[in-house]
Amino acid sequence: MEVTAVRDPSPTPDTNAGPYRWRWLILVVMIVAEIMDLLDASIVNVAGPDLEESLGAGSVGLQWVIGGYALTLGAGLVLGGRLGDRYGRRRMFLIGLTAFTTASLLCAVAPNIESLIAFRLLQGTAGAMLLPQGLGLLRENFSGPELTKVFAIFGPVLGLGGIIGPVLGGFLIEGDFFGLGWRSVFLVNLPIGIAALIVAAKFVPPKAGDRTVRVDMTGAALVVASCALLVLPLNQGQENGWPLWTWLCLAASTAGFALFALQQRRTSAAGREPLVTPGLLRKPAFTVGLGGIALFFGGLIGTQLVLTLFLQIGRHFSAGDAGLGNLPLAIGTAIGGAVSGAFLADRIGRKVLQIGPLIQLAGAVVLWFELDRLSAVSFSVWDIVPGITVAGIGAGMVIAALFSFILAAVDDDEIGSASGVLSAVQAVGGSIGVAVFGSVFFAQARIGDFTSGFQRALIVQGCLLVAFLAITFLLPRQGRPEEEQHGVTAEASTDARHAAV
Repeated sequence: MEVTAVRDPSPTPDTNAGPYRWRWLILVVMIVAEIMDLLDASIVNVAGPDLEESLGAGSVGLQWVIGGYALTLGAGLVLGGRLGDRYGRRRMFLIGLTAFTTASLLCAVAPNIESLIAFRLLQGTAGAMLLPQGLGLLRENFSGPELTKVFAIFGPVLGLGGIIGPVLGGFLIEGDFFGLGWRSVFLVNLPIGIAALIVAAKFVPPKAGDRTVRVDMTGAALVVASCALLVLPLNQGQENGWPLWTWLCLAASTAGFALFALQQRRTSAAGREPLVTPGLLRKPAFTVGLGGIALFFGGLIGTQLVLTLFLQIGRHFSAGDAGLGNLPLAIGTAIGGAVSGAFLADRIGRKVLQIGPLIQLAGAVVLWFELDRLSAVSFSVWDIVPGITVAGIGAGMVIAALFSFILAAVDDDEIGSASGVLSAVQAVGGSIGVAVFGSVFFAQARIGDFTSGFQRALIVQGCLLVAFLAITFLLPRQGRPEEEQHGVTAEASTDARHAAV
């Protein structure tokens, strides 16, 4: 149904009067929205024991609460970008932010684990409508050196948001403010979301979307169905003993992704606008790069979850202490990212993507032996800090450079579409990691052997890192400069949908 146009009370920039006066408030609002997403992706990790006590959440329920958000977020990101193209980024941003804040409230008042899972899926869907608009809005309101400065601010602030998620979650749960317990990790979004919504409605200038854009709903449905068919058996398989339906779902998921690629080519050939630029799927380096992102972030997010579960369930850490226990990994990641971004990536090229996973593997080996030496009586997080920190340094080296090397394989007019696909695969890969690593850990946790559960997860991560290492040799030797990734004009980003090689 077409929405009737109403007078928009927000200020409209005068293109003849220089830069928009309130543009820096737009940056603040975009950062707030991105941090809300980062917090909700990780803040729930420390809520496992409280969810089990309050709602009776078992291992599978916990995996759905954590991974379900990433699943719907990743499955809907590209669609969210297309809706912004058609209906206007400001409008979709306001709709997404309203829905995200409302879904956070619904999560906070969920009466049982089933409704919490449903509301988390809804929250991820709202995030998929919200997040793709941010970069486009910044490009619409900043240009030249100012745009470079914007992204120089954007990156470190978002990195901080990812670090504080588990720490903030642990603080809120352990503080049990007003007796809210785990519910406070969702309620924290309400004042932030409402304030951001008020500022965005008043100060983000309107810009009409392009109603000639046609949104490929068939392609979007294929992506959602294929992702669901992939994650569902990975979450439920271990619990149910891997019955036949789980294997049929995995096979159907593979067929669904293949059908999506075929449908995108046919849509483009028929002169209609596909969800993903088909030319991307014909570039081998980009295609294998997608696999690399899924492997890397699946292993990283999965291992971080297992670390938190080990500390809380296996070693009876409080939520606050478990949140602090994630800091060595976060600090190591920040160090590795700084070294990679400032010194190594430009000087040694894709070798940084090979050194990074080798350092991660070294950290996993150190952590394995640290776990072997743990005392059943006295345990401190300091016992495993060296291995965790080393692994974090290796991870940070990869995170800082990975996207630039994959984007180097695409044409300039494909950057917008390619970036959206990479972000979507990253989120879905994280959801898969939660399912796989959660199942591996809980298989041993059920018999009380938490240390073996952690060690088996490290073996899985090692296998994924070796596969990722092999993939890096197929990527371009040099990455795409950061200003080319972020500094493209809004029009080039929007019109990337038209590019079909």
